[in-house]
Amino acid sequence: MAKIIITIALFISSFLSAQGQYEQGMGKAFGLWKEGKNAEASDLFERIASAEKLNWLPNYYVALVNTTTAFGTKDKEKINLLLTKAQNALDVEMAKYQNNAELYVMQAMINTAWIVYDPMTNGMKLSPKNMELYAKAEAIAPENPRVVFSKAEFQINGAKWTGIDTKPLCAQIEKAIGLFATFKPESAFSPKWGLDRATEALKNCK
Repeated sequence: MAKIIITIALFISSFLSAQGQYEQGMGKAFGLWKEGKNAEASDLFERIASAEKLNWLPNYYVALVNTTTAFGTKDKEKINLLLTKAQNALDVEMAKYQNNAELYVMQAMINTAWIVYDPMTNGMKLSPKNMELYAKAEAIAPENPRVVFSKAEFQINGAKWTGIDTKPLCAQIEKAIGLFATFKPESAFSPKWGLDRATEALKNCK
């Protein structure tokens, strides 16, 4: 009996230690990202992902860090490297989790970065794929503010080519802002981004 109790105690201790290491690592990675050390943050998220194979969040943040960095980069070679890294990380999680709206939104963001990089080559090819991704995300999580906002933002940005009326899309951004107020992330490290961008986008609508 004593051996069983000791074994259970050791298991709980190692589990709590692992949880502590994960939380510390994620906290440090977010700190690096906030400091503008994007490459270091990406590398740390990648190391955490290799240790946390059943947790989709570290690879999600590898994809998010590299994609957002690509949006602010002019160097074509660097953009290619960043988006390839983002895609590789996301592919790992997409293969495991087909019912995760955040992953579909992330894929659409990567596609959008490619469209911004070369609209003539990638616009016609990737825009329909993005709408399919947003439709899947909506079917899974229609009240997720990132799903609602990201879809509307993508359509507004493409309105100059499609000619669609942006008023209903601005209403969707307004809806997303309301959803941010009530949306409850699943964990401390679950995605929370988007409110500031949605607020700015709504200002531009008006």
